[in-house]
Amino acid sequence: MKKKLKFRIKFNAPVVLSFGIACLAALILGWVSGGVLTELLFMSRHTALWSPMTYIRAFTHVLGHSGWEHFIGNMAYILLLGPMLEEKYGSKKVLEVILITAFVTALANYILFPRVGICGASGVVFAFILLTSFTGFKEGEIPLSFILVALIFLGKELIQGLFVRDNISNLSHILGGIVGACIGYALNRKGRS
Repeated sequence: MKKKLKFRIKFNAPVVLSFGIACLAALILGWVSGGVLTELLFMSRHTALWSPMTYIRAFTHVLGHSGWEHFIGNMAYILLLGPMLEEKYGSKKVLEVILITAFVTALANYILFPRVGICGASGVVFAFILLTSFTGFKEGEIPLSFILVALIFLGKELIQGLFVRDNISNLSHILGGIVGACIGYALNRKGRS
């Protein structure tokens, strides 16, 4: 008697998958509204400090994207790296990385670029990239993979930030990478002590 193969779909990384679904929903809402809802709900910009939306958008701006290409580029990295990070560090820590990155990038943008709005999960992508490079960390050692990733990704962002004028927030990428590196170092250092 042949045994029937059974396959089931597993919701393997609840935070990462929920984040991806929320980003997709925000993209669709923005598209349906002609960008109005993206600007209203999913774009952090310099608004009055007494407005509750200023604080809400400090976190929700990572859900918004300027279009399908922007969304797909970010989701490819998030869905590739996120489940591995969620398995290693747990859902709570991955959610903390997303929230800290969102807040840090929104705060920096609010202070340094009062006329520029930001949206997108690029900062989270860079946090995940640098956090991933710490997976083989041992006390007293700096992984060569971390050094190379930091040089390649952050170096590229610094160069583009200085010499290329586009609508990409290189500062968000750099800050996201710094958040990921700091959290990766702290988590792995604490885990090995």
